[in-house]
Amino acid sequence: MSKVLKFGGKSLASLHQNNDLLNIIESYLRTSSLIVVVSAIGNTTDLLLELLNKAKNNQAYSEELKTLKELNFYPKIDTTSHFQLIENILQGVSLIQDYSTKVQDLLLAQGELISSKVVTELLTQKELNAVFVDSTQLIKTDAYFSAANVNETLTELNTKEVFSKLSDKKLIVLGGFIGSTIDGEITTLGRNGSNLTAALIAKFTEVEEFLNFTHVDGIYTANPEWVSSAKRIEQLNYSEANELATFGASILHAKTIVPLIEKKIPLRILNTLNPESTGTLISSEPTPNGVKSLTVLQNVALINFHGKGLLGKVGVDARIFTALAKNNISVSVISQGSSERGLGFVVNANDAVATKQILEQEFAPDFYTKDVENISINNDITVVSIIGQDLKSFHKPYSALVKNGIVPILFNNSISGKNISLIIEKSQFKKALHVIHGQIFGVNKTVNLAIVGKGTVGSVLIDQIIASRTPIAERKNIDLNIFAIANSKSVYFNNNGFDEHWTTEFNTPNPNSLSSIIDYAKEHHLENLILVDNTAAESLPKRYTEFIDNGFDIVSSNKIANTLSFEFYQNLRETLKKNQKHYLYETNVGAGLPLIDNIQLLHLSGESITKIKGVFSGTLSFIFNKFSIEEKPFSEVLRDAVSKGFTEPDPRDDLSGTDVARKLLILARELDLQNELEEIDIQNLIPEDFQSLTVSEFLDQLEGLNDYYNRIKQELEPNEVLRYVGELSGDLQQNKGVLETKLIKVDKNSPLGQLSGSDSIFEIYTESYGDRPIIIQGAGAGANVTARGVFGDILRLAEKK
Repeated sequence: MSKVLKFGGKSLASLHQNNDLLNIIESYLRTSSLIVVVSAIGNTTDLLLELLNKAKNNQAYSEELKTLKELNFYPKIDTTSHFQLIENILQGVSLIQDYSTKVQDLLLAQGELISSKVVTELLTQKELNAVFVDSTQLIKTDAYFSAANVNETLTELNTKEVFSKLSDKKLIVLGGFIGSTIDGEITTLGRNGSNLTAALIAKFTEVEEFLNFTHVDGIYTANPEWVSSAKRIEQLNYSEANELATFGASILHAKTIVPLIEKKIPLRILNTLNPESTGTLISSEPTPNGVKSLTVLQNVALINFHGKGLLGKVGVDARIFTALAKNNISVSVISQGSSERGLGFVVNANDAVATKQILEQEFAPDFYTKDVENISINNDITVVSIIGQDLKSFHKPYSALVKNGIVPILFNNSISGKNISLIIEKSQFKKALHVIHGQIFGVNKTVNLAIVGKGTVGSVLIDQIIASRTPIAERKNIDLNIFAIANSKSVYFNNNGFDEHWTTEFNTPNPNSLSSIIDYAKEHHLENLILVDNTAAESLPKRYTEFIDNGFDIVSSNKIANTLSFEFYQNLRETLKKNQKHYLYETNVGAGLPLIDNIQLLHLSGESITKIKGVFSGTLSFIFNKFSIEEKPFSEVLRDAVSKGFTEPDPRDDLSGTDVARKLLILARELDLQNELEEIDIQNLIPEDFQSLTVSEFLDQLEGLNDYYNRIKQELEPNEVLRYVGELSGDLQQNKGVLETKLIKVDKNSPLGQLSGSDSIFEIYTESYGDRPIIIQGAGAGANVTARGVFGDILRLAEKK
């Protein structure tokens, strides 16, 4: 029984601190003979490339060379010859200020040669009798330096010859990533080539298992560094794993799987730092259908080829890809237009300029005849692939992407119909991963909330959301994450979400503009964004379009946006439509009552609404309900309303009638009427002498209102009570209706007269119902009621995302 164990650079980086890698090898050696394949230690390859480029540019590199030596230094292990060669190469490059890929390969190979000798010696020091084998003597390649292709026939002969001589050895160590030409010139197999080395050795020695030790517990449904909810995949078949490798799974080489298939050698991805994990098994065994993982191809470029004059001509595609193949340029994703001769395909970013030049040369005659119009490069892209995605069910993740403002530049469906690749802007790929992963794998959908306004309603709302998060997550599979809380002076952020101790975070001043909310959401790639406006100011509603353009839906208890000019009102709706966003404001009229929703449904269904009348203000309802029937002065009733939190900080905002007028205007505009606020006939209940006072002066002089209101009360008949009403009437099929707010006397036995407490009531008259109105009645004021209504709008939006 024998196994191949491969260890990546990050696994080797911990050798200075612990013996995890050596202990793993020792434990497997008890039951199997082992072939250990190692990458360069830590970031050695990157350091070597950095040194090479500094030498080429005649820059000092002594500090980087020192770092490299420290990373690869182990007591009593002689690597002097390798470092002497490294220094000689760097000195030569500095002199001529240039280097070839052949020189680069010779330099980079030293990393694997050093690491394999270090591991061999450390195992020997543990008395494990390890034997070093030079991979460059086994792996034979062509002379395409930096990404050499393996000559499997010669490599198999070499491997079998060398290993037959070592048949009595149970522990053999060699470096991955490196090989040599027939002439003995050292080559490298490209990044992640160590996996290919290990797979080839496994095939040619016919081991029972290939164990690939990395820095993670296996292959995940997405990169767990980018998507925290990613889940480990227990098992994949060879085909699925090959697709993952091809489309960017970083811990698999695109060519790794192929050598294992013929001999049906299982591959298991394991974690050096967590050897107890069972990792991910890749084998010939079938697995259930369905999406397996999301992968990402970075460092790529999109080549756009446009040539309307080539429409219908045979052989154009062959010319493109033949020209690229001759220059060893690989194409990963292709998407072709049908209405015109358009072709987009993805290449390695390092090959983009060369690709453009090759095609310009190939199609030079076609440029002259103007059959080819343009060949361009887009470097600002990333390819996100959904491995196992059936096109039939792709509409859900695609719709979720669009709702989050992510529109793929191109997308490609594989021949099998089970893999879809999306080309998207580089800045959006992490957000795209979160959105798609949540849709596909059934994990809870995260809805990110920015709450502006932490006054009475805002504070209650935050507490309600925090208290309800767990049951909502369990019942609805929605995670509500409050990532930002703001007031008029400060904005506070918490990417993990504020908890019940959120108020303590406002003890330290943290001034910021509201623009920082947008910036923060972009920086942290937050998806499913909702701005919640619990302010009463005009400044934030005027910026709604800015938030909408940046991916936010809006929920608001603030009435201002719906009562500014009709031009602003229309522009806001157009912005929402353009961005496919929603704006919910049920609490604008009637606090938590389902008034706006019902009026929208009636109007959209074609029902002609002829009049709306009612007590729109829960505050004024409370005041005049008490004042009409209790023998108390008006000042005492008003103070009671203030103490209960029913009024605005300045009660005149309620008594002026403007709040009722705004609510009435909102309903009018729901019926597509074009009225403006200044066109409403508003009865102001504040005597003129009190209108210019400061808030504190007004509150101190409330008794001065008593004579004014006593005269109004004395005019009531025994069966009458006072109600402040709003009324929308006139021909509501025209552009404008008649809107007025006024204090009236009503029969105490009428629906309006029977109101109690802070209830609101709305009478909706329609053509179908005639004189019998639809009545909606209930609590119309109070922080808890309003906050609950805002919360309801948030949940309605969350379920749509």
